[in-house]
Amino acid sequence: MAEDEGGTGDGGTFLPPSIEAAWGLRERPSKGPKPGLTLDRIVDAAVALAAAEGLGAVSMGRVAKELGVSTMSLYRYVSAKSELYVLMQESATGAPPALFPPGAGWREALEAWAWALREVYRRNLWMLRLPVSGPPATPNSVAWWEKALAALDGTGLDAGGKISVTMLLGGFVRNDALVMADLDAVIEGSGASPEDVLSRYARTLRRLADPERYPEVARLLDSGVMDVADEPEAEFRFGLARILDGVAALVEGHAA
Repeated sequence: MAEDEGGTGDGGTFLPPSIEAAWGLRERPSKGPKPGLTLDRIVDAAVALAAAEGLGAVSMGRVAKELGVSTMSLYRYVSAKSELYVLMQESATGAPPALFPPGAGWREALEAWAWALREVYRRNLWMLRLPVSGPPATPNSVAWWEKALAALDGTGLDAGGKISVTMLLGGFVRNDALVMADLDAVIEGSGASPEDVLSRYARTLRRLADPERYPEVARLLDSGVMDVADEPEAEFRFGLARILDGVAALVEGHAA
């Protein structure tokens, strides 16, 4: 993430001015070289461009063109494309919903958190292509951390354990969404149904994988499981349950 020219912002945060503005630490630029141009309009235009054409279409020049302004005029509001990416993610992620009903246990709360985060990614697939530039540093991203950490209250885990669980779960959600997005793109590009694509793959693998060299793969193929497409959420549900089983063992071990 880019730093401002002085090394720190007004609040000594080492964040760019636009990110400090998101935290309310400084005023957002209100008067620019073109009437009506604001940081929010720039971010909204970038998000719309990413949603329509993918993250690769987003550049300072292209966003400026969409807004009908010069590229240089954008730099009054955001200093670099990497900074714009952070603001785009903050806008598209939004604040976490009120996930936990009264009396919810940690497992139910974390499960709701994971499904809600998955939905954010599924609505904004371009976010999966954003480079990871560091830990959460914007209000909404920190609010999502807060929700997960709050879900672990009462488990007996220390601060290190809580943040490790949060990072593990968040990484799983992001990776699952990325894999599913890539598979969906392949299936859509093939023009065939998911069942046909999977069946074609199974037939190809049967021809290529010698049973004597790959006996377990041969047994898998013979079982027929590769000939039927799972429901879209099946793998996510399975992986999430296994992770939460592991967290449960961690919590029980700590209590013991």
